[in-house]
Amino acid sequence: MSALLLDTNIVIYAINKVRYYELYRSHLDGVVATVSVITVAELYEGAFRAGLGSKTHRNIIAGLDQYIVLPLDENVCRLFGKIRFESRNRPVSVPDALIAATALAYDLPLVTHNAKDFTEIDGLKLITCYEET
Repeated sequence: MSALLLDTNIVIYAINKVRYYELYRSHLDGVVATVSVITVAELYEGAFRAGLGSKTHRNIIAGLDQYIVLPLDENVCRLFGKIRFESRNRPVSVPDALIAATALAYDLPLVTHNAKDFTEIDGLKLITCYEET
């Protein structure tokens, strides 16, 4: 069975049943859905911003159970450093570089609705349904 790494925005769309999630459903059916530990951190930040005990907080925490969380290790950190170095003329944010490094380290395509954040990262396979208008 194949696996994909989901960017934080895709997980948020799934958890909150945002209409954009429907664009990605066909890519996600029958695959192992993984996330970076960075996505988990970003989701917890969002949950706390929504307020403890809120419906959003409960949905985010409950939604995390459906994903395999991939940890940071030395290889991810090495790839992160390489991404940040190579993108110094058009910086990639720290969270995005860590998510991209996770995808590269585990040789997984990254599913994102924000492809522009990742397009200049060498070797990264992207799946996106976003089209600029």
